[in-house]
Amino acid sequence: MKLLLKNGRVINPADGTDTIKDILIAEGKIAAIGEELSADGAECFNAAGLVVAPGFVDMHTHLREPGLEAKEDVVSGTNAAAAGGFTTIACMPNTKPVVDNAILVAGLIQRAQVEGIVNLKVIGALSKGQEGKELAEIGDMILAGAVAISDDGHYVDSARLLKTALEYTGMFDKPIISHAEDESLVSDGYMHEGAVSAMLGMKGRPAVAEDIAVARDIMLAEYVGAPIHIAHVSTKGAVELIRQAKNRGVKVTAEVTPHHLSLTDEAVKGFDTATKVNPPLRSQEHVAALIEGVKDGTIDAIATDHAPHAYEEKDMEYRYAPSGFAGLETALGVVLTALYHTGQLSLMEIIRLMAYNPARILGLDAGVIRVGGAADLTIFDPDLDWIVDSKKFYTKGKHTPFEGKKLKGKAVATIVGGKIVMKNGRVIR
Repeated sequence: MKLLLKNGRVINPADGTDTIKDILIAEGKIAAIGEELSADGAECFNAAGLVVAPGFVDMHTHLREPGLEAKEDVVSGTNAAAAGGFTTIACMPNTKPVVDNAILVAGLIQRAQVEGIVNLKVIGALSKGQEGKELAEIGDMILAGAVAISDDGHYVDSARLLKTALEYTGMFDKPIISHAEDESLVSDGYMHEGAVSAMLGMKGRPAVAEDIAVARDIMLAEYVGAPIHIAHVSTKGAVELIRQAKNRGVKVTAEVTPHHLSLTDEAVKGFDTATKVNPPLRSQEHVAALIEGVKDGTIDAIATDHAPHAYEEKDMEYRYAPSGFAGLETALGVVLTALYHTGQLSLMEIIRLMAYNPARILGLDAGVIRVGGAADLTIFDPDLDWIVDSKKFYTKGKHTPFEGKKLKGKAVATIVGGKIVMKNGRVIR
């Protein structure tokens, strides 16, 4: 099967090009890139006025499978990814059972090959059961296909355990993804500690809890000489620590979420449990520091931290509701609205943050547009206005702090392995 994309604005961070081109796809690969291409029998897609980007890579997704399929599963999660313009997602291991051995890693990969419609990569747990006591089968999981190691959702309290884990992952040149929040400082809090939490009378999670954890993890990675990736950075202090570490040559990378770039703790005033996330939504000074960190390259990637829950779980008093919400289907719109249409980031920079850099961090052959490469592409309209309506989501998670919000910019087609798996908002299986 052949597919011909005509007259699209092809933006490719791998070589810094931004040009109007045609792309010919054949047998799942990019066969040609040029002007006025033609091909007998090819399906034609008119991309005039649209951006053609390398397929977006979300390096921080919670698919909830195995064991928590009421929240999400491989089918609904990959559908949501396709709907949001993601061609590759990496799923976190905090499932039930925890993905802490090679058999579960291999099983998820195999299931995704059968049921998934986007590329699914697996992240293995750092400790057995994510209990922070004993190392999981790190080497075996990496050999079985795990692209990174993480106890995401849990802070690795033991510095000794993290140091040993870094020594293992360093041998494979795979990153440990750190959920950096000192648990002893945040365990009884449920929003950012600051003026808004004081006004609402709600127990806070102080920014210094993240700063302390980031500092320790960077120091251990620097000592061992192994790569570490800081997940969902949310504080001004963490950004500065990562900036300084990079200047010293530490193998540290970092990600930020669309919601931490676009929302503040003011959003919690309505007590909507969709605003409850870990780390929490911070004050404006932290958001400004995150945006500056993205602009100057301190922060390498934008990741969704897509964390869906069953409706009834979030439908309760704020302090008792679980943290997280569905983010795959709103991520691009939020980023374009908050950063591109405000003139803070170019489309090239956004695509680098959402495709090229995440693929490099995870060591994937993705995030690029090149002849002979996989035909994984995201086509989006940066100027398309739309209203967020969770009832139309493909994910099982129907909570979002962006409900009813008007966003500008949306994926209009997702191509995986040369096949259109989403077109005009409709997932095609």
